[in-house]
Amino acid sequence: MAKPDPAALREVSQWQRTAVLLLIYAGIIAVSFYLAYEVRFDFQVADELERERLRLIGMMLVVKLFALYLARQFGTLMTYFSLPDLFRLAWAMGGASLVLLLPRLLLYKPLAVPRGVLLIDFMLCFGALCAGRLAARLFRERTSRAARAARGLQPQIQRIAIVGAGDAGASLAKEFIGAPHRGFEPVMFFDDDRTKHGKLVHGVPVVGRPEDISRINGAATLAKAIIAMPSAPARRVQEVVKLFAQQGLKVETLPSIEELASGRVLTSRIRPVEVQDLLGRQAVELDSEGIRLSLFKRVVMVTGAGGSIGSELCRQIAAVNPARLLLVEQSEAALFLIEQELNEAGLGGVIVPLVADVLDRDRMNYIFERYRPQVIFHAAAHKHVYLMERQPAEAIRNNAVGTRRLAELAAEHGVEGFVLISTDKAINPTNVMGATKRLAELQLMALAASAEPVLSDPPLSPAAAAAGSPSRAPFDRRPREHKGPTKFMAVRFGNVLGSSGSVIPIFKRQIANGGPVTVTHPEVTRYFMTIPEAVGLVLQSFVLGRGGEIFVLDMGQPVKIVDLARQMIELSGFRVGEDIEIVFSGLKPGEKLFEELQHHSEAYTPTAHARIMRFTSRALVALDDVRALEDRLFKLDSNQLKGELKRLVPEYRPHLD
Repeated sequence: MAKPDPAALREVSQWQRTAVLLLIYAGIIAVSFYLAYEVRFDFQVADELERERLRLIGMMLVVKLFALYLARQFGTLMTYFSLPDLFRLAWAMGGASLVLLLPRLLLYKPLAVPRGVLLIDFMLCFGALCAGRLAARLFRERTSRAARAARGLQPQIQRIAIVGAGDAGASLAKEFIGAPHRGFEPVMFFDDDRTKHGKLVHGVPVVGRPEDISRINGAATLAKAIIAMPSAPARRVQEVVKLFAQQGLKVETLPSIEELASGRVLTSRIRPVEVQDLLGRQAVELDSEGIRLSLFKRVVMVTGAGGSIGSELCRQIAAVNPARLLLVEQSEAALFLIEQELNEAGLGGVIVPLVADVLDRDRMNYIFERYRPQVIFHAAAHKHVYLMERQPAEAIRNNAVGTRRLAELAAEHGVEGFVLISTDKAINPTNVMGATKRLAELQLMALAASAEPVLSDPPLSPAAAAAGSPSRAPFDRRPREHKGPTKFMAVRFGNVLGSSGSVIPIFKRQIANGGPVTVTHPEVTRYFMTIPEAVGLVLQSFVLGRGGEIFVLDMGQPVKIVDLARQMIELSGFRVGEDIEIVFSGLKPGEKLFEELQHHSEAYTPTAHARIMRFTSRALVALDDVRALEDRLFKLDSNQLKGELKRLVPEYRPHLD
C-alpha cells in the first residue's frame, strides 16, 4: 500500500484550516449584522426591515470576507494575536464599512444599508473578531502551560522588578506577561521620573525610584531586578546595581542602545550586568567607509587569528569584504573555533585558515608566495607578563624576533601595509613582555626609516586647525595604492576587557570559588577597552598610517583594579568584606603601579581622529644587534638576557633574579 505524501497532507490540512476560519469569520459577520438591526431598532425590527436584512446579508458576507482576505487574515494562526493583527482587523472592517456605505451615497436603494446599522455593525463585528482572536490566544497559552506543567516542564515563577518604565521596560514587561513560560512575573517598576510614580504600565505599578527599594512592600519577595535603561549613563547604572545588590538581589540588564540599534539582539534578551556596563566608555565613531576602502578586495593576513584581538580583527575585516582573509595561527584549537564562527556567519568564502608559526621562515615564505598578502595585522605574541618574566628567551624569540622576521618577509614580498599590535606596557617597560614589545616597535621603526614615505598625511580642516583640535578634521578616504615600500606602523592599547589572562576572568573564577579576590596593590591602576572598540581603532589607525608611526589609542581614564574587583563582587550579589574578601598580594616582578602613554623620546603629532594619537620615535635599534642576540638566546641565563634587552631598549628597567 502506497504511503501518503506528507506534502499533500500538509496541503489538505491548510485547506481545512482555511475552511474552518472561513466558517468562523462568516458566522461572526452574519451574527454581528443581524444584531446590528436589532440594536438599531430597539429589538423591534419591522417586516420590511427584516426582508431588507435578509436581502443584504449576502452582500455583507462577500464584502467583509474579501476585506479579511486582503488583510491576510486567512493565512494567520487564530491563536496568535497582537497589535499588528488588531490594526489589520480595524483596517479590514473599516474599509468594508466604507464600501458598504457607497450605495447609500450613490442613492442606490436596493443595496443601501442604514447608516446607524453600519456603525453598530462595525463596532459589533470588529469587537467580536478581536474577542475571538484574543480568546483563542488565551486558550493556547493556558493549554500549553497546563501541558508543560503536566510534563514537569513549567518553570518556577520568579517575581521580578524592572528598573525603567520607558519604552524598553514596557516592552520587556509585555514580553514576560505574554510569555509566562519564561518563568518571570513583573510585579513592580522603578523609575527616576516622579510623574510616573503611582501609574500602571501593562498593569504593573510604578512604585518609586530605585533608592526607595528598602521601603517598598513586597520587595523582599523579589527574585531579581532587571535594568531596562539602554541609554542610561554608566554612573547611574552603577548606582542602581549597588542599591539592589545591597538588598541581596541579583541584577541583570538589557543590551546597550548600540546593540539594540544594530539589530544584533532583541529587547527581551536580558543578560547579567557586566563590568563594561559600569565603565562608562563612550561609543567610538569610526570612519567606516575609509576602513572599507582600505581593505576592500585586498588580501589581508591576520597572525594570531585565534586570540582575543586576532579573532575580533578577523570578524571586523571579513565584514568589509576583502578579496581573501588569511587566518594564521599556531594553535589548531583556537584556529578551528574562529574558522567555525566565520563559516556560520556566512563568511567562509573569503577566509583561508592556515596553521603556521611566524618563526617558521619556510612555512611563512610559502604563504607569502602562495597567497600574496597585501596587508598584515600582526597580533601573534606572548602577552602574559608574569609568565614571560620567567622565560625571557621565549618572549624575545616570539615577540621581537618573530615580528622582525615577519616584517622582513613583508618587505621582501612587497606587502603594502604592516600593523603591529603592541601594548602600553612597551612604554618605559619594567617587564620582559613590555620590553620585547618595545623592541619589536623599534625594529619596525628601523625598517620604516630605510624607506621614503609614499603619501603625506591628510591635512587638518581650517576649523580644526583654528580650534587646535584634530577631532574635526576630515578623514582621508582615498583608496590606498601601493607605489613604494612597505608601510610599517604599530598600535598600542591597554588591557582589553575579557581577553584571556586579563584580570576579569581571573576575578570571576575567584568569586565563583567563594574568594578571596586577590589584587596586587591598593593603588595599582590600568587602562581598559572593550575588544571590538580596540580593534575598530586599530583598523582606523591603519587608514591614517603612512609608515614609521606608533599610534596610541585614547583609553579614557585609568581604573583602579581594587575598584574593579569591588564592583565585580557586588555584581555577583555578594558584599565585600562580608561574603568575599579582597586580599592584597603585592606587586609581582615586572609590574607597575600605573601604565604610561608616551615615551620621552617620542614626538606627538595629531591625527584626523580624536581618539587616536600619533607618535614618531627618534630612538632606533640596530637590526644587526638583535640578530646577534637571536643567535645566543638559549645560551644566556635570565639575568643576562634581561641585560641584553636593557642594552637594546635603554628605558627598560629590568627586575633581576
